[in-house]
Amino acid sequence: MITTYSNFALMTTIHSGSNTRAMIPDLLNGLGAKRVVLFSDQGLKDAGIVDKVAEIFRLTQNGTGTQLVGIFTDIQQDAGSESVNRAIQYAREMAADSLLAVGGGSVLDTVKGIKFALHHGLTDIKKAIPGGLAHYTWPEAQFIPIPHIAVPTTAGTGSEVSPIAVIYNEEKKVKTNIIHPFISANMAVLDPDLTLGLPPFITAFTGFDALTHAIEALASPTATGFTDAYALQTIRMFEKNIVEAVNNGSNIKARMEMLQASTMGITAFSFALNAIPVHNLAHAYGALYRIPHGLANAVFLPHVIEMIPALYLPKIDQLAQALNVDIRDKSPQNLLEEVVQKIRDLQEEVGLPKDFSKYNIPDDSLPTTIAAVQSDPAAMNFPLPAELIEAIGKRVDKLQTSSTS
Repeated sequence: MITTYSNFALMTTIHSGSNTRAMIPDLLNGLGAKRVVLFSDQGLKDAGIVDKVAEIFRLTQNGTGTQLVGIFTDIQQDAGSESVNRAIQYAREMAADSLLAVGGGSVLDTVKGIKFALHHGLTDIKKAIPGGLAHYTWPEAQFIPIPHIAVPTTAGTGSEVSPIAVIYNEEKKVKTNIIHPFISANMAVLDPDLTLGLPPFITAFTGFDALTHAIEALASPTATGFTDAYALQTIRMFEKNIVEAVNNGSNIKARMEMLQASTMGITAFSFALNAIPVHNLAHAYGALYRIPHGLANAVFLPHVIEMIPALYLPKIDQLAQALNVDIRDKSPQNLLEEVVQKIRDLQEEVGLPKDFSKYNIPDDSLPTTIAAVQSDPAAMNFPLPAELIEAIGKRVDKLQTSSTS
């Protein structure tokens, strides 16, 4: 455990439970909101989730307090900067003074970008992140007085509470990051009812996103007792609930626990942020080949643990226990092997692929991929050598070896 400076904060108040979405208008009113815009995506609009939330305002509105003045659903995968900019423009056209995000990580990150842009008078979010990473810390970073509530509809990214917005730059084909202690939502509403219709495949890979956050937090050289506590509980709750959430999506208790695990996992990750090789690879592959982030993390996770054992061995006993692996009379190396196997077994049980063969990654793509991994902001603290990136790449694309079978 490090004894040098660290910080840990949870700026977002969390409201959890079935039907907690009914509280949203009153919560916004308590934050001083007058004109709120609801941001989501077309898939959630088509699924009826957007209308479920919007209807609450119609049922509770009496001409005073918070009003829902607009709904914007043109948000793309990975919070593309073009759709972020359109959303910024829409918020201004609606004279919005408050923001309501309802969706998965792309929606939640988009709204963080809107919040940052409105506060700083920006029309193009790319100008906020010219080098790929904009990292603000207190006291330079000050409170952003824009009422903001986030309602996650997937259990994985935890973006509803994280101080990080990942935004895709279409021109450069790279995922960029804004890190700011006050861009997270004032409040998060974790309503498991809104996740009941999530398809099994998406439930599976978003769940593995939460697991990846927790494992990378646990293995971080800058982990603390605070982050370890959140990381380990995330892993325990994931192991207990992921299969049930995938196979029986109507299980409200499993859905609730996965939402809470997601929130805790990203909290650990955000405040232990240092060596994140799984995310480094996932960011690059996601940007280049449009692979959903949680799925990329899921595929890379066992390979990275197996191929960079030194990063995971110091706490492998804790990781194994949290994954419900028997640790008695086993060496650290044996435990690492069993952890990798447990992760692969869970992936198979929930129907996740072992590689990216369905994404038609070109045979000659490795030089481009290596450059993308090494230039991603996630490589800053833990750069991966080209030989390792190539070896992992051959395992996960259609050049896969027998080690992935």
